[in-house]
Amino acid sequence: MQISDRQLDLVNRQIERLRKSDNFYGRRLKEAGVTGVSSAEEFCRLPFSEKADLRAAYPLGLMAVPEDEIVRIHSSSGTTGTPVIIPYTQKDVDDWATQFARCLEMAGVTRQDRVQITVGYGLWTAGVGFQAGVERLGAMAVPMGPGNTEKQLKFMCDMETTVLCATSSYALLLAEEVEKRGMQDQIHLRRGVIGSERWGQKMRSRIEGLLGIELYDIYGLTEVYGPGTGISCRCGCGIHTWDDFNYLEIVDPKTGEPVPDGEWGEVVYTTLVKEGAPLIRFRTHDISRIIPGPCPCGDPHPRIDQIQGRSDDMMKIKGVNVFPRQIEEVLQRFPQLSSEYQIRISHLDGRDTMRIYVETDGTQNFLELGDEVAHEVKSRIGFTPIVKVVEMGLLPRSEKKTRRVYDERYE
Repeated sequence: MQISDRQLDLVNRQIERLRKSDNFYGRRLKEAGVTGVSSAEEFCRLPFSEKADLRAAYPLGLMAVPEDEIVRIHSSSGTTGTPVIIPYTQKDVDDWATQFARCLEMAGVTRQDRVQITVGYGLWTAGVGFQAGVERLGAMAVPMGPGNTEKQLKFMCDMETTVLCATSSYALLLAEEVEKRGMQDQIHLRRGVIGSERWGQKMRSRIEGLLGIELYDIYGLTEVYGPGTGISCRCGCGIHTWDDFNYLEIVDPKTGEPVPDGEWGEVVYTTLVKEGAPLIRFRTHDISRIIPGPCPCGDPHPRIDQIQGRSDDMMKIKGVNVFPRQIEEVLQRFPQLSSEYQIRISHLDGRDTMRIYVETDGTQNFLELGDEVAHEVKSRIGFTPIVKVVEMGLLPRSEKKTRRVYDERYE
């Protein structure tokens, strides 16, 4: 997927805005002598931007317009390090709502739907983004925010909610509570719009089965606009992205060179019309690939695959590079295991140890199953972990994002 002439024109407008603002990227462009780009090759020579650049600009060094044009700020959901503060103009807010409404429309949401929003409000972009999209579409927003499961279930029944917006972790928690309480005949859900964390097919199938709904995977990140810059369609053939607002590249995480369509790499964003804090070639560390060709759903917007992980979530254990996704893929081969797992890494007696906790439905002996899982993990990553099989529902559920990896060597 090569950048178009129209998109290059929008990039040049952003370059002009950034140079005029003299923010971190504007200064970088001046130092490189860049005043514009006239081809895809020149665009690919523009310098990348990183999250470290955004942190270094704290608190308001990302502004590319006069402060009196800024109507709102948001911050990423990370809990460590200097916060990243993203300023928005009114046009940015409106553009974000437009993108979000598109996402909801692609998920089959209509003005007749009642949409229960269970993600967080505040500095984080999720809650207010979902609400703005629902309102722009013209559906009814039920802005619950996270937590208070009793109240969530009450409103879900009493308000006859038809669409659930949640993290995959909280959607699973709610689904299991509905099953536990025998409430399937009391809910009216038809669809779920799920985002903010990677989730696999096993979790998707469990949520869909327990709630009797269709699930759609929404994508986005605070540094760009927030959730709503892309979503999966009814065909489940990738995530459609809005290329009139953002241009996406896929690059080799090590070299930074663009990879051909269809090959896996790191997602890089360029915001084409964002005013408050434009980003050019922002490295997200999310791993995906561009899916070539038209989608069976008929929508013409380009697609990327479901996010497979992050280039920076690698764990080094016993000299071996391990990604959580590798463990997930092994666990998915065992139908008697649930979608939930936990990895704990510790350093005892001079060596690293990996313990994997998994849930089972109880159809197989726990010790026997643990040995089989350990054997499969060893064949995949090269060393044998300690596998602890536990009863279904024993691992913690989360009202936000689920933490699955605990590296106790550094805690």
